[in-house]
Amino acid sequence: MTVNRRISVAPMMDWTDRHDRYFLRQISRHTLLYTEMVTTGAILHGGVERHLRYNDAEHPVALQLGGSDPSDLARACEIANDYAYDEINLNCGCPSDRVQNGAFGACLMATPDVVAKCVKSMISASNAPVTVKNRIGIDDQEDYPSLKRFTETVAEAGCKTFIVHARKAWLKGLSPKENREVPPLKYELVYQLKQEFPELEILINGGIKTLDETDAHLKHVDGVMIGREAYQNPYVLADVDRRFYGDDAKPLSRHQVVEAMLPYIEEHLKEEHGTIGHVTRHMLGLFQQMRGAKQWRRYLSENAHRKGAGTEVVREALALVPEQDDEVLSA
Repeated sequence: MTVNRRISVAPMMDWTDRHDRYFLRQISRHTLLYTEMVTTGAILHGGVERHLRYNDAEHPVALQLGGSDPSDLARACEIANDYAYDEINLNCGCPSDRVQNGAFGACLMATPDVVAKCVKSMISASNAPVTVKNRIGIDDQEDYPSLKRFTETVAEAGCKTFIVHARKAWLKGLSPKENREVPPLKYELVYQLKQEFPELEILINGGIKTLDETDAHLKHVDGVMIGREAYQNPYVLADVDRRFYGDDAKPLSRHQVVEAMLPYIEEHLKEEHGTIGHVTRHMLGLFQQMRGAKQWRRYLSENAHRKGAGTEVVREALALVPEQDDEVLSA
């Protein structure tokens, strides 16, 4: 199975759920989308369907797993096989206390041998390719030597694709939010990794906000993963298909994206406990930098959770945004 990872949207807790991914798919047909991190415990002991189901329109879509026990990760992969994800990714980058207490996420950077065992077990169980998302290091680790050692060890176990967040994670003293902003970005270390391991697929992540920046990174690495910008300003993805996949089909305008979401929202409302807010909370940034953006956000925020709210709320919010030059933002 071949996955084109040239451009992807990062897995983000509480953000990249199935509703957000369906929404982003209306903007870009080719961008690889990732689930939120799903722990092995949630799959093995929780509601499998709730955690793993998605809409077929989301493809290409990757599942990110959190865990550090090889047998649990293998079992999770076997269960995920029934859902036909395009990729299974192991989280070695999240610095939250909850993840540390479970002995996975960024703290795994300190134990590449454990990660290698996990990856080997996952590969043996998964029908989809297995990848790793990691930091350049943690705490007081040497910058490049530790990253190189981690990559070498895990690659020997069969992993061919590494998505590298170009910041260290400080497991003590910084919050998860601070860990996304305070440690300096060191893109050059990721470039160096690609130079030293040309046979591996190396993707870069961290602080990337524009497609021009994306273009610059692609001169050094195989792919770019965009994080918060793709959530807060999702229409930044509208020119991805043309610029990076050679697809000249005209993207939907912002207004057309909203219209395309209405049938999806109506279907979601038929689900038990389904509300329009589950979907529209991901759409608040769609009109970023456009006239009417503030009114759009405010109307949805104030009305999406009222009892009995339906798609008329979305139409009413859309009416507050004037039809305007809705060309793709090339930057």
